[in-house]
Amino acid sequence: MVLSMVDQHKPKCYLCNETFENIEELRKHQEVTHKEFIEYHKSSHEHSSAPGDVTVF
Repeated sequence: MVLSMVDQHKPKCYLCNETFENIEELRKHQEVTHKEFIEYHKSSHEHSSAPGDVTVF
């Protein structure tokens, strides 16, 4: 199977592989269509560091 190189410069949704004209359209798509996925992963980034994590100053 050969994949075309057309539209490779356009942003693509990593959840459904749909391409968009610009990054703003992609953000709107993800906020509406994949709302639960995005909200779940935003809240999971708000945790503290794990034991053994090293902070570099």
